[in-house]
This record gives sequence, structure tokens and C-alpha cells, in this order.
Amino acid sequence: MRRTGTTRRGALTATGAIALGATLAGCGGDGGDGREDATIADARAAAAQVENTLRLTAATTSRKLLVQYDQVVKAYPGTEAGLTPLRDAVRAHTTALSQSEGGPLALSHPPATDAKAAVEELAAAERRTAAAHTATLLKAPPELARLLASIAAAGAAHAYLLTELAKETSS
Repeated sequence: MRRTGTTRRGALTATGAIALGATLAGCGGDGGDGREDATIADARAAAAQVENTLRLTAATTSRKLLVQYDQVVKAYPGTEAGLTPLRDAVRAHTTALSQSEGGPLALSHPPATDAKAAVEELAAAERRTAAAHTATLLKAPPELARLLASIAAAGAAHAYLLTELAKETSS
């Protein structure tokens, strides 16, 4: 025989449903005059502007490194086989950081007088670029910080590989 009337289970279910309804109704209300929404929008716009500035700075740093790779390969064609995979990676990093293509960059000085010194300069440039990306990631929002950390780690690996390549490169 089935019990009629209010049961404990029914009372708890009803109480839970009422509490859930009240919670959802409280979350959906505006409760303000729109100033809070404007403040949030302003904060998001400011955060986006900071991220764009950081991306532009990091992309420019990587583009300068890419130009240096191109100059070394052009000046010393014998280094092309060893530098092409690293240069391609730097190009990919630059593309990942860039939201638009930048114009051409020129370095203030030509590559070194011999291939070995040029590769050593590239290793130093990779270290500087990795350090710059590491410094930038401390100010970046999470997604950009992860990208910069990855690129900085790749730059450190490139610096090591270039140092080893310089040992094998004849003057």
C-alpha cells in the first residue's frame, strides 16, 4: 500500500528545488544601473590593450632574430643546412606571436666576419631573445604567458644547438 501525503523525501526535494530556483534568480538579476558592466568592459579593454602591446613587442623581438638568421644564411651559404630548421622555428614563433604581418626590419650591424663568429652571434641573440620573452611572460595574461614560455624554452634550446654548431663550423 502506498503512503499518501508528505514524505521526508518529497519535502527535501521540494526544499532543494526552491533553494536552487532562488539561487538562480539571484544570479541573473542586474541589480545595478549598468556602471558595473561598463567597469568590467573597461577592464577587459585595458587587458586586451596590454596583451596586444606585449604581443607586438615579443613579435618584434622574434622578427629581429629572424632577420639575423636570414642575414647569416645570406652571408654564409655554408651555414644554411644547419640554420634552416632553427630559422623555420623562429619564423613559426614570430607568426604565432604576430596578429598581423610586420614590415621589414634591418639590423644595425652586418653579421660577423666569419661563419663561426656569425653562428656564435646567433647563439647570443637566441639567448637575449629567450631572456626577453621570459621577462615579458611575467606581465602577460595566462595564454600568452604559456606561448612565451614555450618560445623562450625553444630559444634556449636553439642557443645550445647554435653553440654546438659554432664548434663544428670552420672560420
